[in-house]
Amino acid sequence: TSITSFFLIGFDDTNPKARAAATRSFLVTGAGGLAMLAGFIILTITGDTTTISGLIADPPTGTLTNVALVLVLLGAFTKSAQFPFHFWLPGAMAAPTPVSAYLHSATMVKAGLVVVALFAPSFAADGLWREFVVGAGLASLFVGGVGAMRQQDAKLALAQGTVSQLGFLMVLLGLGTPETTYAGVAMLVAHALFKASLFLTIGVVDHEAGTRDMRRLRGLLRALPVVAATMIV
Repeated sequence: TSITSFFLIGFDDTNPKARAAATRSFLVTGAGGLAMLAGFIILTITGDTTTISGLIADPPTGTLTNVALVLVLLGAFTKSAQFPFHFWLPGAMAAPTPVSAYLHSATMVKAGLVVVALFAPSFAADGLWREFVVGAGLASLFVGGVGAMRQQDAKLALAQGTVSQLGFLMVLLGLGTPETTYAGVAMLVAHALFKASLFLTIGVVDHEAGTRDMRRLRGLLRALPVVAATMIV
């Protein structure tokens, strides 16, 4: 997904901003993926198993395990655009809108969250897990929310909103309690549905109106009633 995302973000290869955004996203998510891989390798050594189910059933402990968990979380934070690695996601909006809807709101950015959700019930009480997860999640929630309110580009506003909602999901899934995990899974599914749909409807508006600048968009309810109804839903 990092490689595919690189080519899709840089789809308009004549645009220097698109090329720079593609490189930035690839480097951030690629480096995070390598950190996560290193964490997994250490966990397979300390836990003497290569399966997630085995690690969860009999979680290893100790300093080396804590180092491995920090590396796994770094990978999850970069993949899921958590603060301070959130900056690559708004830049990824240089990709065509269907790509933004699928890769950068519904699928790729959820991969790190799924890893956190799987590991949290067994490891949330160890080391600095909760401090790392809750701190990064709350910072992302705040930074993304403020960023969304300051945007005039509808697509960038949705991207910043995605950072905020991913932060909320990180807190819910990272706490590792049954109640917050259930809430996090429900929010994860809901976010994929509503955010992907919003990106696609913004793509239609951009195509029909020729702009995503919310200061210039007027009368869309009359001009695009089906799109407006979909967006409201």
